[in-house]
Amino acid sequence: MKNHFLHICDYSKDELWNNLNLARELKTKFHNREDYKPFKDQSLAMIFAKPSARTRISFETGFAWMGGHALYLGPQDIGIGKREAVKDIARVVSGYNDMIMARLFEHKHMLELAEYSTSPVINGLTDYNHPCQIMADMLTIWEHRGNLDELKITYMGDGNNIVHSWLQLASVFPMHFVFCGPSGYEPDKKTVSMVQDSGVSTFELSHDPASAVDGADVVYTDVWASMGQKEEAEEREKIFSDFQVNEALMEKTGKDSIFLHCLPAERGREVTDGVMEADYSVVFDEAENRMHAQNAIMVTLNKFS
Repeated sequence: MKNHFLHICDYSKDELWNNLNLARELKTKFHNREDYKPFKDQSLAMIFAKPSARTRISFETGFAWMGGHALYLGPQDIGIGKREAVKDIARVVSGYNDMIMARLFEHKHMLELAEYSTSPVINGLTDYNHPCQIMADMLTIWEHRGNLDELKITYMGDGNNIVHSWLQLASVFPMHFVFCGPSGYEPDKKTVSMVQDSGVSTFELSHDPASAVDGADVVYTDVWASMGQKEEAEEREKIFSDFQVNEALMEKTGKDSIFLHCLPAERGREVTDGVMEADYSVVFDEAENRMHAQNAIMVTLNKFS
């Protein structure tokens, strides 16, 4: 659905490149403090079933810079799928607002929200995927490598929503994607099949961190216990301990690799403090780029609204 931004794979390679180029232009405008107001007198409804500092700050700041007003709606304001039917919320909120960003637990709620909304819907995260983050990741890699050719991306840890969006990207954008984690925590099999069926990229499943990072252009990790899994944190720490990204592992890439983390990071668990603070760590550029990538998504969707 091109009038929404729900999955990376809903867009072609050329469309994703257009978005990245626009994000770069908007980043320059933002840093130059240019007057740029495509959303003058417009409003963005931000629905948060899951709280997030970066998502709220980046969307609210970006939309305000572009001339609009962003409205925060937390779990206490909208009990999506609980207090009120998703399709009812979609029609009510889109009747008031020009655009909706939602950060939800269940992916089916995101799909229903988009189906019944008369305004563009942006997926700010679900338990299944996180497409805005991956656009920010691509922008960051492009800035630091100068190109996006022949990438080897190694993800260490849990087969979570970040991994699913990277796999969806790999079904459109050529790369070699390696997932490395403990047995039993692999990504969704159907999403892995998307990559294999596309013939665009190669996918490798690994349980050996040293071989998985060999030759990697990017080493990526995330928390071992995501929101909603914190009761499993102690058990997961034992299971995932061999998959920590530390200085010794980064040396095993054998090349000038960069390190990414979507944040927040639990330093000393999935990543060491030393890696977070190393010259090859670009996690704070990556965090800033969330806003610029999302601004580009919103500007693009505004053409369809």
